[in-house]
This record gives sequence, structure tokens and C-alpha cells, in this order.
Amino acid sequence: MKAPAEGTLRGVGTFLATFGIGVATYIAIAESGGGSPVCVAGGHGCQTVAESSYSHLLGVNIAIFGIFGYVLLLAAALLRGDLARMTGFAIALVGFGYSLYLTYLEVFTIEAICQWCVASAVLMTLLFATNSLRMLAYVGTEP
Repeated sequence: MKAPAEGTLRGVGTFLATFGIGVATYIAIAESGGGSPVCVAGGHGCQTVAESSYSHLLGVNIAIFGIFGYVLLLAAALLRGDLARMTGFAIALVGFGYSLYLTYLEVFTIEAICQWCVASAVLMTLLFATNSLRMLAYVGTEP
């Protein structure tokens, strides 16, 4: 099976990273005033997660780190060459791993699910898959 064209993978990465910036920005803005994102399907999972001690790292809202990571992934998707491919893969790997950790905390420690956090985790998983495929198929080829 042949990998999709690199331009296609870059386009998918651009779309996913842009959408991720939007999701992470919404979470950060909603929590900035002491509130929480609105759960679209109802419930209080987003509020429970936002009020947990795990919603901040070193005193900074986790969503801020998410915005930063998605911006770096957007830059990697927009750029050509091996450095962009490897950087995108490395950032997506870290983001995917941290998303797994946060999802584990939601399910087993916090015992609440935030729909927006799940959306971000799904986006990061798709970005990891896209960047992995881009790296494996195109590292060492001409940009």
C-alpha cells in the first residue's frame, strides 16, 4: 500500500492542528475566568476536570501547553523537509503520550470525562498518525 502524497499529509496536518488550536484555545478561555468549558451533551464532566488539580501543570493551565503544541504542529505541517517531518513526529509523539496520560487520569483518577479534552485527545492521536506516516514515508526524500 502506498502512502498518501506528502502534500495531502501536510494538508491534513494543517487542518487538524488548526482545529486543535481552536479547541485548546476554547478550553483556556473558558477556564481563564475560573469557569469551565460547556459540556455540549450536558453533565458536569468538563467542570469536574477543570476543577481538578490535574488541569494545571507548574501553575499553568494545561490548555496553554496544548495551544503551544498545536501551533508547533501547524508550523511543522506548513514546512517542507526532513527537519519539519521529524519535528512534527516528535511533537506529536509527546502530545499523544501526554493525551493518553490525561485521558487515563480522567477515567481512573478524576472519574469524569470532559468532551473538549476528549476532542483534543482525538485530534492529537490523528496528528500523531499523520506525522508518523509522513515521517516514515518521506524522511530522506526531496522536499
